Amino acid sequence: MDGLRYHLTLRLLAADKCFGPGPMRLLEGVRETGSLQKAAGSMGMAYSKAWKLIRGLEQAWGFQLLVRRPGGAKGGGSTLTEEGLALLERYESLLAEVEQAAEGAFHKYFP
Repeated sequence: MDGLRYHLTLRLLAADKCFGPGPMRLLEGVRETGSLQKAAGSMGMAYSKAWKLIRGLEQAWGFQLLVRRPGGAKGGGSTLTEEGLALLERYESLLAEVEQAAEGAFHKYFP
Protein backbone atom coordinates (compact mmCIF):
# COMPACT_ATOMS: atom_id res chain seq x y z
CA MET A 1 0.00 0.00 0.00
CA ASP A 2 1.53 3.30 -1.08
CA GLY A 3 2.00 6.00 1.53
CA LEU A 4 1.45 3.71 4.52
CA ARG A 5 2.69 5.29 7.72
CA TYR A 6 2.11 5.15 11.44
CA HIS A 7 1.54 7.71 14.18
CA LEU A 8 2.99 7.40 17.64
CA THR A 9 2.16 9.51 20.69
CA LEU A 10 4.11 9.03 23.90
CA ARG A 11 2.50 10.08 27.16
CA LEU A 12 3.72 9.49 30.69
CA LEU A 13 0.84 8.54 32.95
CA ALA A 14 0.33 8.35 36.67
CA ALA A 15 -3.16 8.76 38.14
CA ASP A 16 -3.72 11.19 35.26
CA LYS A 17 -1.69 12.36 32.27
CA CYS A 18 1.46 13.91 33.64
CA PHE A 19 3.63 14.59 30.57
CA GLY A 20 3.34 14.35 26.83
CA PRO A 21 3.80 16.16 23.53
CA GLY A 22 2.05 19.40 24.59
CA PRO A 23 4.01 19.98 27.79
CA MET A 24 7.19 18.98 25.95
CA ARG A 25 6.60 21.64 23.28
CA LEU A 26 5.77 24.25 25.92
CA LEU A 27 8.93 23.56 27.92
CA GLU A 28 11.01 23.45 24.71
CA GLY A 29 9.60 26.87 23.86
CA VAL A 30 10.55 28.25 27.26
CA ARG A 31 14.04 26.76 26.88
CA GLU A 32 14.42 28.43 23.46
CA THR A 33 12.80 31.81 24.15
CA GLY A 34 13.23 32.37 27.88
CA SER A 35 9.54 33.23 28.08
CA LEU A 36 6.44 31.24 28.94
CA GLN A 37 4.33 33.86 27.22
CA LYS A 38 6.29 33.54 23.96
CA ALA A 39 6.29 29.75 24.18
CA ALA A 40 2.53 29.65 24.73
CA GLY A 41 1.93 32.17 21.94
CA SER A 42 3.95 30.12 19.45
CA MET A 43 1.64 27.18 20.20
CA GLY A 44 -1.54 29.24 19.91
CA MET A 45 -2.12 28.70 23.62
CA ALA A 46 -3.43 31.33 26.01
CA TYR A 47 -0.88 32.46 28.59
CA SER A 48 -3.34 31.65 31.39
CA LYS A 49 -3.76 28.11 30.06
CA ALA A 50 0.02 27.70 29.91
CA TRP A 51 0.33 28.75 33.56
CA LYS A 52 -2.43 26.35 34.55
CA LEU A 53 -0.65 23.54 32.70
CA ILE A 54 2.69 24.37 34.35
CA ARG A 55 1.12 24.51 37.83
CA GLY A 56 -0.57 21.14 37.27
CA LEU A 57 2.69 19.59 36.08
CA GLU A 58 4.59 21.02 39.04
CA GLN A 59 2.01 19.57 41.41
CA ALA A 60 2.08 16.17 39.69
CA TRP A 61 5.90 15.95 39.63
CA GLY A 62 6.45 17.53 43.05
CA PHE A 63 9.00 20.11 41.91
CA GLN A 64 9.13 23.50 40.26
CA LEU A 65 9.63 23.47 36.48
CA LEU A 66 10.23 27.16 35.88
CA VAL A 67 12.14 30.00 37.49
CA ARG A 68 10.01 33.09 37.00
CA ARG A 69 11.55 36.54 36.65
CA PRO A 70 9.12 39.41 37.23
CA GLY A 71 8.71 42.02 34.49
CA GLY A 72 9.73 45.62 34.82
CA ALA A 73 11.77 47.96 32.67
CA LYS A 74 14.04 45.15 31.47
CA GLY A 75 11.19 42.70 31.05
CA GLY A 76 10.60 39.41 32.79
CA GLY A 77 10.80 35.88 31.64
CA SER A 78 11.05 32.25 32.63
CA THR A 79 13.76 29.66 32.49
CA LEU A 80 13.66 25.95 33.23
CA THR A 81 14.82 24.80 36.64
CA GLU A 82 17.46 22.07 36.74
CA GLU A 83 14.69 19.57 37.50
CA GLY A 84 12.52 20.92 34.69
CA LEU A 85 15.38 20.71 32.21
CA ALA A 86 16.23 17.18 33.36
CA LEU A 87 12.58 16.08 32.96
CA LEU A 88 12.44 17.58 29.47
CA GLU A 89 15.73 15.98 28.43
CA ARG A 90 14.76 12.55 29.80
CA TYR A 91 11.41 12.70 27.99
CA GLU A 92 13.10 13.77 24.73
CA SER A 93 15.60 10.91 25.04
CA LEU A 94 12.86 8.37 25.77
CA LEU A 95 10.82 9.68 22.85
CA ALA A 96 13.78 9.40 20.45
CA GLU A 97 14.47 5.84 21.58
CA VAL A 98 10.81 4.81 21.30
CA GLU A 99 10.50 6.41 17.85
CA GLN A 100 13.64 4.61 16.65
CA ALA A 101 12.29 1.27 17.90
CA ALA A 102 8.88 1.95 16.35
CA GLU A 103 10.45 2.86 13.01
CA GLY A 104 12.39 -0.41 12.99
CA ALA A 105 9.31 -2.45 13.91
CA PHE A 106 7.20 -0.68 11.31
CA HIS A 107 9.66 -1.48 8.53
CA LYS A 108 9.99 -5.06 9.77
CA TYR A 109 6.24 -5.72 9.62
CA PHE A 110 5.37 -3.43 6.70
CA PRO A 111 8.40 -3.49 4.40
